[in-house]
Amino acid sequence: MENPTSRWRHRLPRTRGRWAAVVAALAVLVGAGTWTATADDSAPSVHRQDQMLKMNGVSVDTSYFTSGGTGRRPAVLIGHGFGGSKNDVRAQAEKLAADGYAVMTWSARGFGRTTGEITLNAPDAEVKDVSGLIDWLAGRPEVELDAKGDPRVGVTGASYGGAVSLLAAGYDRRVDAVAPVISYWNLADALFPDGVFKKLWAGIFVSSGGGCQRFQKELCEMYERVAVSGKPDAAARALLTERSPEAVADRIDVPTLILQGQSDSLFPLGQADAMAEAVKANGAPVSVDWISGGHDGGDDEGDRVEGRVGDWFDRYLKKDKDADTGPGFRVTRTGGVDSTDGAALKRGASSETYPGLTSGGRKIPLTGARQQPGTGAGQDATTGGNGGQDATTGGGGQEAPATGGGGSGRKAPDGLTQTFRNPAGAAPPSVSALPGIGGGLSQLSSLGVGLSLDFPGQYASFESAPLERSVHVTGSPTVTVDVKADHGDAVLFGKVYDVSPDGKQQVLPSQLVAPYRVTPAEQGKPVELTLPAVDHEVDAGHRLRLVLSATDLAYASPAEPATYTVTLDGALTVPTAPGVRTAAATLPWWTWGLPAAAVVIAAALLLTARRRTATPAPDPALSGVPLQITGLSKKYAKSTDRYAVRDLGFRVEKGQVLGLLGPNGAGKTTTLRMLMGLITPDAGEIRVFGHAIRPGAPVLSRVGSFVEGAGFLPHLSGRSNLEFYWQATGRPAEDAHIDEALEIAGLGDALARAVRTYSQGMRQRLAIAQAMLGMPDLLILDEPTNGLDPPQIREMRDVMIRYAAGGRTVIVSSHLLSEVEQSCTHLVVMDRGQLVQAGPVAEITGSGDMLLVTTGTEVTEALVDKAAALPGIGSAVRTEDGHGLLVRLDGATAAQLVAELVRLDVPVTGVGPHRRLEDAFLTLISQGSA
Repeated sequence: MENPTSRWRHRLPRTRGRWAAVVAALAVLVGAGTWTATADDSAPSVHRQDQMLKMNGVSVDTSYFTSGGTGRRPAVLIGHGFGGSKNDVRAQAEKLAADGYAVMTWSARGFGRTTGEITLNAPDAEVKDVSGLIDWLAGRPEVELDAKGDPRVGVTGASYGGAVSLLAAGYDRRVDAVAPVISYWNLADALFPDGVFKKLWAGIFVSSGGGCQRFQKELCEMYERVAVSGKPDAAARALLTERSPEAVADRIDVPTLILQGQSDSLFPLGQADAMAEAVKANGAPVSVDWISGGHDGGDDEGDRVEGRVGDWFDRYLKKDKDADTGPGFRVTRTGGVDSTDGAALKRGASSETYPGLTSGGRKIPLTGARQQPGTGAGQDATTGGNGGQDATTGGGGQEAPATGGGGSGRKAPDGLTQTFRNPAGAAPPSVSALPGIGGGLSQLSSLGVGLSLDFPGQYASFESAPLERSVHVTGSPTVTVDVKADHGDAVLFGKVYDVSPDGKQQVLPSQLVAPYRVTPAEQGKPVELTLPAVDHEVDAGHRLRLVLSATDLAYASPAEPATYTVTLDGALTVPTAPGVRTAAATLPWWTWGLPAAAVVIAAALLLTARRRTATPAPDPALSGVPLQITGLSKKYAKSTDRYAVRDLGFRVEKGQVLGLLGPNGAGKTTTLRMLMGLITPDAGEIRVFGHAIRPGAPVLSRVGSFVEGAGFLPHLSGRSNLEFYWQATGRPAEDAHIDEALEIAGLGDALARAVRTYSQGMRQRLAIAQAMLGMPDLLILDEPTNGLDPPQIREMRDVMIRYAAGGRTVIVSSHLLSEVEQSCTHLVVMDRGQLVQAGPVAEITGSGDMLLVTTGTEVTEALVDKAAALPGIGSAVRTEDGHGLLVRLDGATAAQLVAELVRLDVPVTGVGPHRRLEDAFLTLISQGSA
């Protein structure tokens, strides 16, 4: 499934039953197929055939992708995510087709142009449809067959589409390999974990499907029944379980690559663990990969994931024994924090075999935590800074009395027994994840920040001593407790915080919480609680804090008030997976690069070197300044009064990523050309590290640039192009740093191939290597992201940020304001050749104290007034769509704001910084035009 701002759009089940004869008879074309073709400069053309297939009483909208050649090839089916359609996976289909597969995509029942009701992968509906698609593939002359009617076929998909791949393997013996991504094993366990209703995600699921009326009647009735009661019944669990891969667990025996998201409160890592154990028990090859993102947002590692899926199919469909399927287990970990934008630097950790969720358990003793009466356990949602209270001093410097559950309960002298309340109506609820938002808040835990709130008197808290050495948690911590309720079931929500040495900062890894329903029969005796599976480093000196809360925003808690008593019965057991080793910290392979100065530019520099004019003496005071421009002007050719650039001046310091912004015709490219010595200014001065710029000036050797594309010689190899370019500069070979540049490019064996065989992405990677030859101190880029897709743009952003982080400087001209805002530290805004404004990004866009709060219902004017009147709030206005607030903080923290809104019964669905570069840019330009 994919949430509205993240990833509900991926894939679902298929069938293993032998309905071949029946479906083949029913499958007919309902209209002529439409053929289209796509191509790049190196890959074969990909043809697409769109058609409606009639099967099993519905019309299924399909697309079929193939590339050139007449030989037979394996087939791949790609399912889409819940709420989406076949169009969502078109790019992946084209890539696989270009790589030699016959690829089919389709819209599942109830989505896109496919007819029928949504049945959530019922074996006799969506799953049977997939078997019909396999029948169709079996009749194609270009598809490789293992036997008559049995095509060589793999299935992949994310979320809903990932489940379809598993179900297909369980119901149709013709499936040969699968690769589910961020998917589920048992939908009942995902939506009703331990008998607790995951109400927000369930609601998002139904709304993403178009409303309850779009679903099969029994599903709609089940959802409405559970949503009203707040408690799933046995019939609801049975209905979802029979449509889940777990129902055919003993029949899924094909090579399975499982990619599951760490930032995922919908389908957490435990779902992947169950998949892996079941498939492994059937004797099939299994590999597990914990990716960084998930349904809660963050980095989905799209290129890496698709690359690994392709390698998996190469090995098990093409039978390529040289294909690298990767380790048995891999997890993406944070390797530090980028000093420029605070983004997590990621690297992989791996082991030969999957360790499960309990490997290398380490026992950590806990005692009762002390809290200031009347304070919560919340932290600043934006900065993770001083938003929370010190658990031992209450944030006021004085040790508080030993009161349990935030101050209103009772606690035994040793603190191991604590009493707290489930409030009437289960409100206000604690906050862990905010399901359905795509901003990746859960990933902030890797940076030491997070959003979490636990309200006074509604939770028990137990805490470890400061850790003597760091602990890397990989898996599910466990703890044994004794739970009692004064009546009925006890519904609890467990989480483990990472608490800083001063107690003012606590982080909830991946914003995950685990629900528990403890029935009267289980009360009064030891119960082992399994906490959320995470991969998280706890530093030495930090403490672990176990919190058991009576409420959580994402779940349904009993509306009737109750008193709970929890007694800790032993230490917290933390899995450390000792066999998992983190890769050495290296530069990423920087998949998508930016082109550098071309051979033509280098030749031009050599030609103009002999015609240098007298150059002013260097200015020692500017020897450490990468760039200073003063009074720069340039007129258009054959014009006496029209200026391309006029009286321009600004300064750039080391380590900055400067964004050069302006509308078309603002003079940005002209400025960059003068800076690189390609054209001569009419007036003014440009100094780089104190040296005046003239065509061919020696200081230009410290400048790397890309303005109009890299001019590679197509008949030469990639390495030969780089070597030839460097020779043309006339500089010593030992100064080239070619190996370092090639490491960044990550082209591998392709370096020996002719550039004419390269794809566009490969040429871009070669271009970045060319731009960085000599590791220049100043890198100049004009529209480096033109023609790149979002994942490539993100990699380009990383290139700029990391390059500057080493003390170098980057100047980038771009129209993508969102990218400039995320990657640049400073801005220069130009309009009609003149400077409009220059300064730090935060200074131009605002102080960063604006938050965007999204809500599940429309915000009323009365609520806006109440929000604006809250303490520490400067202003609050309603968003244009009416389903959110733009709030300016004036002393309050984000966590305090969320807490107040929850108390006002505001259905908060998301919170994050409000970026305003576009508004600021348009305002500056409009002022300049006035």
